[in-house]
Amino acid sequence: MFTAKDIREMMKTKPFRPFKIYLSDGSSYEITNHDMAMISKNYIEVGVHPDPDGIVDRIVSCAILHISRIDKLQPA
Repeated sequence: MFTAKDIREMMKTKPFRPFKIYLSDGSSYEITNHDMAMISKNYIEVGVHPDPDGIVDRIVSCAILHISRIDKLQPA
């Protein structure tokens, strides 16, 4: 089980290392830089499909309780 604090620590790592969250419904989202997500006590808000300027197509709200796995990704 993951907590908001666990995810916040991953977001604060320097240098930032991209990661991917997997949810219990089978969906997954990549966080490729520290500006792509905002964390609250129970949710992580993730920007999806950023363009070259970093503007995202939409934002999805993911319940931290439903995060089943987090994988670290290779830096770009």
